[in-house]
Amino acid sequence: MAIEKIQRIEGRGLPLPGDNIDTDRIIPARFLRAITFEGLETHLFEDDRKQLAAAGSIHPVADPKYAGATILLVNANFGCGSSREHAPQAIRRYGIRAVVGESYSEIFFGNSVALGMPCVTTDHSSLAELMQLVGKDPGLQLVVDLEAMRVSAGEKSFTVALPSTARESFLDGTWDATGLLLDRFEEVEAVAEALPYVSGSWR
Repeated sequence: MAIEKIQRIEGRGLPLPGDNIDTDRIIPARFLRAITFEGLETHLFEDDRKQLAAAGSIHPVADPKYAGATILLVNANFGCGSSREHAPQAIRRYGIRAVVGESYSEIFFGNSVALGMPCVTTDHSSLAELMQLVGKDPGLQLVVDLEAMRVSAGEKSFTVALPSTARESFLDGTWDATGLLLDRFEEVEAVAEALPYVSGSWR
């Protein structure tokens, strides 16, 4: 299994305005009973979508003009609330490959790193301009560049930030713990063979 290095994410944006969007809104608790994460993306923001639809409006996730978007734009403290890994799983399975926001819950951020979904930050005014640009032109191509630490939208470019340890793990592929194990599985087998309680040599 090849280690995936994540240096650049390109695609259309999906603006999701609002501070303190918590994990219960991202994926309601009643959908956490499944023993796998399969199909979670179909319930992404389900309650918010239904409430807006009942009021004659439409949630950005359900809006056809943002269909196929791969870069999510959010405001402050995104992913707060209960520490459910189902939230970033649902977002990632929906097709989002990177998130650009003002700030994130620490647990949401960590779970996203483990999925290979960078969550970079930028300031409020830059985020507002990005959302405005995408809102006016949903087909606008965005680029999140983890080497240059910038996000571009057409001719506009903004500085973004990412903790150095997370950035390095994306750039060198070490974010993927399972991939690392499979890539060097002969070492795993050698260690297992040397452990009496694994190899059974203690008997």
